[in-house]
Amino acid sequence: MKRTLLLHADLSQVIATLGHGDMIVLGDAGLPIPDGPRRIDLAVTPGVPRLADVLRAVLSEMQVERAMLAREALDPADGNALPAWCAGQLAVTPETISHEELKRLSARARAVVRTGECTPYANIVLCAGVTF
Repeated sequence: MKRTLLLHADLSQVIATLGHGDMIVLGDAGLPIPDGPRRIDLAVTPGVPRLADVLRAVLSEMQVERAMLAREALDPADGNALPAWCAGQLAVTPETISHEELKRLSARARAVVRTGECTPYANIVLCAGVTF
């Protein structure tokens, strides 16, 4: 049995095969998944698993060089603060793009991971970096 945080075999395999610049998308339960990228469906019930928990597990194995999230996910009432599901988790400052652009980028991702998250715009694109 693996000793690391991420136990999901398919998700771990996708991360292990990423090259520099390859993308994976972690999405809420409603994010449309285009034909093309590998679909990894983790959703069990609304809210399970939460995007924050999946992000934490993915980041335990993936070297992230760049991250993008929809500007619609920012909280304008809190000075456009990062959403709670990603605040403090990323080693890079995420770029903001439109939700429509995020959906277009999803088509070029190696995999799209569907979570049970039901928070609007709770989606993030992670771009693989290198460890050397």
